[in-house]
Amino acid sequence: MGIFLALDYGEKRTGMAVTDINKIIASGLTALSTKEVIPYLIKYCSNNFVEKFIVGYPKKNNNQDSLVEIKIKDFIKNLKLSLPKIPIVRHDERFTSKIASNVILKSGVNKTKRQDKFLVDKVSATILLQSYLSTHKNI
Repeated sequence: MGIFLALDYGEKRTGMAVTDINKIIASGLTALSTKEVIPYLIKYCSNNFVEKFIVGYPKKNNNQDSLVEIKIKDFIKNLKLSLPKIPIVRHDERFTSKIASNVILKSGVNKTKRQDKFLVDKVSATILLQSYLSTHKNI
């Protein structure tokens, strides 16, 4: 039994989160410069059994693809080439960054830490993954 790993792709930074072995709880893993993500994942997956990647699917309020979708598709193509045995699924990530910012604010984190974009991206990935788990309970 392995884990799921979620990626909240961004042009500059990408947040990552993982499940526990029972796939009940999502926890923030890290956030990195996007160009560092695939090398990181290759190493991470060599030491951990990742069953599935969940990549955020950003849509606009009118349900149209967001402008970053073209870059996400390129990223996914490179991810498939680098780690071809791990399936990739997409999950709606609308509002995860806004929700993450609110969660961080309500958690009492000081202002300097709240402005840490890497923290916001990691929490966004965690929210994305927990949302996926909630909508796919019989995985």
